[in-house]
This record gives sequence, C-alpha cells and structure tokens, in this order.
Amino acid sequence: MKVLVDLCIVPIGVGVSLSTYIAECEKVLTAAGLKTSLHSYGTNVEGEWDDVFAAIKRCHEKVHAMGAPRITTTIKAGTRTDRNQTMEDKIDSVKSKLDACS
Repeated sequence: MKVLVDLCIVPIGVGVSLSTYIAECEKVLTAAGLKTSLHSYGTNVEGEWDDVFAAIKRCHEKVHAMGAPRITTTIKAGTRTDRNQTMEDKIDSVKSKLDACS
C-alpha cells in the first residue's frame, strides 16, 4: 500500500542545532529509494508503507547512534485506495484552484 507521510524527527538532549541529524535522516530516506520533500519543519515522504516505516525506524537508529539519548517523532500518514496520488498531485490540485481564483 502506498503512503504519504509528513515526518518530523526531533532529537532531544543534543543541543539546539538539529540540522546534522536531519541531514543524516534525509540520507537514510534517500538510500531507501523513497521520494522526499524537505520543508522547514519536517520531510514529506512517499513510498510503499513497509518501506517508509522501515526507513523511519532506521532514522531513529541512526540518530541514536549519533548520540541522541531521546527522540520524539511526529508522523502524519495518509493512504488512498481510490487512486494513485503523489505529493505533487496534492500540491498541483491546490495550485490549480488558486489559479482559478486569480
């Protein structure tokens, strides 16, 4: 089953700068062959359910291995059975409606 996920992984106990940890998670997601879109407070991830959640687990393992004693993660996940929808499809749908209002 295909899933779109909005993922926010926050290491705790490592100081205020988190970009090094986020960069490592991005590498994990990319290595897993997942489609990603980084944004200011997380990453959108697209792929097969098992692949996405296995990669999220590997992100946790990587961040812990980097010295983070604790991690909090927020995941929003969406699936559809009526059609195949990508991250771009969702954005394009909203943009087309905005363009129609112009």
